[in-house]
Amino acid sequence: MHGSLAGTPARTQDPCGMKKRYRPNVAAILQRPNGLVLIAQRSDYPESWQFPQGGVDRDESSEEAVRREIEEEVGIAPEAYTIAAQSGPHRYDFPGGFDRRGHAGQEQVYFLCRLHEDEPPAIDLAKTCGEFTAVRWVPVAGFPVHLAPPMKQAVYREVLQLLFDVGGDSD
Repeated sequence: MHGSLAGTPARTQDPCGMKKRYRPNVAAILQRPNGLVLIAQRSDYPESWQFPQGGVDRDESSEEAVRREIEEEVGIAPEAYTIAAQSGPHRYDFPGGFDRRGHAGQEQVYFLCRLHEDEPPAIDLAKTCGEFTAVRWVPVAGFPVHLAPPMKQAVYREVLQLLFDVGGDSD
């Protein structure tokens, strides 16, 4: 595993010996007491569904970042859940190479956030940052990894295995 400081891109070497930078990032797996987890449909790639996620700002801890991202992206307040576990960092590369800031991909810490109430909280995407157009609550067993962006699918399987002992889709 590779570590990084919050807000500071992690570096590793690619096969050609070049240093690769990864953007520090967090992702939230919001789980209701009945076991269902939240996925959201991306507004920029409507065929893709993913967990709420986002970058870690300078001078911000990963936990602070995940709480901020959950509220910004799906409007769920921090009082509605408890962080039960975390996993990472996990890395994936961007399919087109580097982003505009020179990052080869993202280095993510995943947080399992357990909601206090079984009834899903009201999610009004019109009041959020516009990242998503729809949300769904899905079971962890058989999680639809195939709906995630292709570059994230291996990481999703790894995280589901580590946090829930399942790998998604056919498990």
